[in-house]
Amino acid sequence: MGEFYDFGLRLKELRQTKRMTQKQVAERLKLGVSTVSGYENNTKTPSLETLIDLARLYNVSTDYLLGVDNRPMLYLDGFTPKQARLIRELLDSFRER
Repeated sequence: MGEFYDFGLRLKELRQTKRMTQKQVAERLKLGVSTVSGYENNTKTPSLETLIDLARLYNVSTDYLLGVDNRPMLYLDGFTPKQARLIRELLDSFRER
């Protein structure tokens, strides 16, 4: 089969990449710290609504959170159309190498 997937570890890595504490995540999502810890330790499972909130907070797709698609996404929200075009062109130039 494929490589082992760990939902909690992915959440923890995303949180750490954002330089957030479990307390900060809990406050942003209106959850308890023990709930966030439970998600990261795979002892609790988020509701569909919370899963969507986590994806938005970490700026990833729900498929990425769930391990369905292991490619991180790059969202261009907040960029002007010109900036978004330049970012896509830069990424394309890296792919060509």
